Amino acid sequence: MAKARPLRTSMYVPGNKEDWMRKAPQYGADALILDLEDSVPIPNKAEARVLVRKMLEELGGEKPTLTVRVNRLETGLTGGDLEAITCSQLYCVLLPKVESPADVVEVDNLLSHFERKAGMEVGSIFIDPGMETATSIRLSYEIASASPRVAHMGGSGGKGGDTARSIGFQWTPEGLETLYLKSKVLIDVRSAGVPYPMSGGWMDIHNLDGLRALAIQLRQLGYTGMHLIHPSHVPVVNEVFSPSPEDVKHWQGLIKAMEEMRATGGAAVTYGGDMVDIAHEESARTMLVIAQEMGVEGA
Repeated sequence: MAKARPLRTSMYVPGNKEDWMRKAPQYGADALILDLEDSVPIPNKAEARVLVRKMLEELGGEKPTLTVRVNRLETGLTGGDLEAITCSQLYCVLLPKVESPADVVEVDNLLSHFERKAGMEVGSIFIDPGMETATSIRLSYEIASASPRVAHMGGSGGKGGDTARSIGFQWTPEGLETLYLKSKVLIDVRSAGVPYPMSGGWMDIHNLDGLRALAIQLRQLGYTGMHLIHPSHVPVVNEVFSPSPEDVKHWQGLIKAMEEMRATGGAAVTYGGDMVDIAHEESARTMLVIAQEMGVEGA
């Protein structure tokens, strides 16, 4: 089975724009989402598949991580999309408008078939199910548990999108109206063992302060990254979701203090003004591993 990666930023790029896809790695996102769904007009879908496959092979490497958003199952296009894009350079498939665990199982089975056909190890490609309706949000634990391929998944509530239409909320920049759904999906995916939950939904290209506020809220809730629609959003969100060198020093110091206390027979210690014990130490070790995978200095 492939290893899931922490992704701070995953940026959408239309799958029918070859020059855009070729330029996209320069913007610094951890991952690209080569899009076969909403950004591609229906007459261009077949041509976009061929183009996306070509770009997967051309851009494939360690960075950025390459993912593809396929068309939703009810269109009848998903199987053709998956057949066209299954290759060793593909990390993850974003499956939009998931309604039930059966949708994830169906895509898991299709991926297994195409992986075998391509001579790949079964389970190499991850799935990120899109939670865009009231029904999917209600079933988010069952959806997250439907396949071991689910590595990234989250709740988001963008302005005027599918989720807003399904639930009926009135969007505000503060996001109080979507706090419950973001929290509910997060707890469900964590409970299902999904390692790197991601959210998104910021549509205002020019309001970087609003974007930063949302990113901070999502990180505080427990998300590890965001899906983005514009290159100017990447540096802001990368910064918010990156542990700072100070964070790394704090975790390293906490671990050292706990090891020294343990050597004297103790089980807790005061560190940085707080009482810490083994639970804090385990959290610090987890965060250090993520910081190392992100390439944070000193980790």
